[in-house]
Amino acid sequence: MDIQDNLQTPPIEAHIKDLHETHKAGVLESTQTLEDQAFSGDPHTRAVDFETQYMDLMLTGQYKRTYNKRHHELLNIGRIHEEMVKKQTREKCKGNWTEKLFNRGFESETDSHITVVSGVAGIGKTTMVQKIMFDWARGTRYQMFTFVFLFKFRELNLLDYENEPQMPLTRLIIKHYEYLNDPRLREIFQKPESLLFILDGLDEYKHKPEHTHEQLCSDPDEHVPVHILLTSLVRRTLLKGCSVLITSRPIALQALVMDRVDRFAQILGFFPEERLMYFKKFFGDIELSMKVFQYVEENAILYAMCFNPSYCWIICSVLKSHFMTPEDERGAAPRTLTEVYVMLIRNILTNHKGEAKDQRGLLVNLGKMAYYGLANRILVFNDTFEMSSFGVHPVLPSQVLSGLLKEIPPRERTMDHTMYTFYHLTIQEFIAACSFYLDPSADIEELLKKLDSCKEGRFEILTRFLAGLGRSSVFVSLGGILGDFEMKTVKRILEWVKKNAKWLLQSADKSEALRVCQWLYEAQNEKLIRDTMEKDLKMDFSYTTLSPLDCAVLGYVICCCGELEELNLTGTKLTPECIKRLAPGLSCCRCVRLSDCALIPTCSSAIFLALSSPNSRLSELELNYNKMKNAGVAQVFKGLRSEHCKLEKLSLSYCCLTHGCCSALSSVLSSPNSRLTELKLNHNFNMDSGLAQLCDGLKSKNCKLKNLELQHVGISESEKRNLRSLQEELERTGRQVDIVT
Repeated sequence: MDIQDNLQTPPIEAHIKDLHETHKAGVLESTQTLEDQAFSGDPHTRAVDFETQYMDLMLTGQYKRTYNKRHHELLNIGRIHEEMVKKQTREKCKGNWTEKLFNRGFESETDSHITVVSGVAGIGKTTMVQKIMFDWARGTRYQMFTFVFLFKFRELNLLDYENEPQMPLTRLIIKHYEYLNDPRLREIFQKPESLLFILDGLDEYKHKPEHTHEQLCSDPDEHVPVHILLTSLVRRTLLKGCSVLITSRPIALQALVMDRVDRFAQILGFFPEERLMYFKKFFGDIELSMKVFQYVEENAILYAMCFNPSYCWIICSVLKSHFMTPEDERGAAPRTLTEVYVMLIRNILTNHKGEAKDQRGLLVNLGKMAYYGLANRILVFNDTFEMSSFGVHPVLPSQVLSGLLKEIPPRERTMDHTMYTFYHLTIQEFIAACSFYLDPSADIEELLKKLDSCKEGRFEILTRFLAGLGRSSVFVSLGGILGDFEMKTVKRILEWVKKNAKWLLQSADKSEALRVCQWLYEAQNEKLIRDTMEKDLKMDFSYTTLSPLDCAVLGYVICCCGELEELNLTGTKLTPECIKRLAPGLSCCRCVRLSDCALIPTCSSAIFLALSSPNSRLSELELNYNKMKNAGVAQVFKGLRSEHCKLEKLSLSYCCLTHGCCSALSSVLSSPNSRLTELKLNHNFNMDSGLAQLCDGLKSKNCKLKNLELQHVGISESEKRNLRSLQEELERTGRQVDIVT
């Protein structure tokens, strides 16, 4: 089926055609614009026109249960995203993929009846389904469907509160689309293959539709619980032949039996060029957008998080305020995730400081509710239940709250309860973390016990915020608005971070060690880092996956530590961006192992910086099995000639070197600054014709080399004899050089 098939509307019976047109008109009216993600009351809030502002996201059709349960889902997807960018698999991702989602040829040669689209919080799943509804209603796509119905799981949760716990499918549709209250509605079920049901937000549903043991239904007029209706659609006992699209965060996919899914797609967000495009659209001003984007691009932490549209919005909102403030009036730009959210909250509270008499109390109550939601997997809060229980409801409406909470629009509600959700999951996590520092009655020990016992990643970002908030700069930034932080809480949390970090850094679990480094990075506390990371510590990240974000974190933490015994990255593939971010940390290590890291010549400038740094402690470096070539090692050799270089052992086996590197190597050996005592050049290409130059370096009075390995480098027997003669000559002068050929 090609795209043209997508645009062909199936024949519609004359007597239901007006019902079809009524539905399209109703859908179009409710979806033609999407409220931009800006704070209520913000003069920059605007309606986004789908036709001009909507951006397609990167998508892959692969489904793998590869999520590390100890990691937050945003971090897992971020790593997958970086891997795909590294492998340059953009051509495997589907541009304009929503056009093809229901077609043959998208990861499958069969028709798709059950489709699942997965993506982390804020990645654009709900926006995607709204765009699908919009395109269907205006007749540009998905015209193989006569009727398309969208149901949000968070709304379906509310039906349990009503007096009508059971209903037929027709009643469920009418509750969401009142204008379809027509006897002819039942007639559309006669052609189920022309129907599409979109079920948005499985992760927010309190039932597990696949895990029910109740009797499924096959009759659309049968009165059954709503979750049975949905399960029957998914299991194809009800309206067999219809299409169902389910969206979900990755964490809830276990609620589905994936073998029953015909098609799976995963939203991974923005490629680098899409990030720049987003910034340009957000700011509208090319000069300002490029200035802000350049700052973000130089910060690996912020740039890596911009794969997610919601993060892009938050970062852009904060930096817009920062860069539009006169330079002499603004402080330092945010560098960490915590600093971004501190600035976000400070801006909201400052702009509305006259509105609430007790902003601290308001934030504490909101934070308690936010934490309750995190602990109980609640993302949507009811004004009658959760919000009133935590003392939040009485102060609504509030510009402060509307800057953090988003009211679910009335057109999306199925009953009278007012529902709210935080603009993004990370805002909920940040407000929860803040409340523990502001509330003297907060049970810190209970919190830390829960963090210790949690064997999944849902508290990971919360933990980072807890570490990042315990800083004096945060106290200054927020203290003027919210009052003093509870210093006993600060002390206890930092003690917990230090204790857990020390223990986890000594463990064999590489992902745990990396997780700890993220905490320490957010803390931005050099003393805490030095106390946590002992000088004889050996960090092993061999044969793992590191993104530029991970490398920036490692580089910073090791640099703050001042000295590390060993950093082993053997077998971990590193891009030039990764090695650049690591460079400050490499210079602080005594031994660095970078064998088989897929390093290329352009990576060598970062290695040069590590070798020539005034405070470099690097004395042993392994670069085996990398295609460094002569151009790459030229930079390495340049670093070896630096007066600051302390390298004594260097291994360059299997690096695609030729005789062309021998001149530069000779200058290293004869340099008065060189401390090199051991050099391995095994398994490189024809170096025979460069040996004369190499021997000149070995003869230099400045040469300190004691061991030289030249096995399998294309040396002739005559040159081997010359090397043995040179070795004997050096021995007669009192120099012992062991040359292995």
